[in-house]
Amino acid sequence: QLQLVESGGGLVQPGGSLRLSCAASLFTLDSYAIGWFRQAPGKEREGVSCISSSGGRTEYADSVKGRFTISRDNAKNTVYLQMNSLKPEDTAVYYCAADVRCSWYGHEYLYWGQGTQVTVSS
Repeated sequence: QLQLVESGGGLVQPGGSLRLSCAASLFTLDSYAIGWFRQAPGKEREGVSCISSSGGRTEYADSVKGRFTISRDNAKNTVYLQMNSLKPEDTAVYYCAADVRCSWYGHEYLYWGQGTQVTVSS
């Protein structure tokens, strides 16, 4: 079964940093755009960032622009989300998803990971 696996979540203090990774099982990511989404308790899922298959195009939600950086290493079959200056409102389960192109609409993505918890708290 084609699967994405997120890692790198955890508990961090406000102002701290985390780097999330999204790796693929049984398929290569270099043909896919990868999006990061998050869902906080009681809230709807929201798009955070996306990177094109080549890595030449990136997009960010206004709420994370300037703090988060998405990148990819196709040789390692992995996409990263570097999160700096974290705020309590960034607390959520973070998911990566794959599709042929970037989209802010989660239902358009073909493959999803199981998510990794990010908690920002003092």
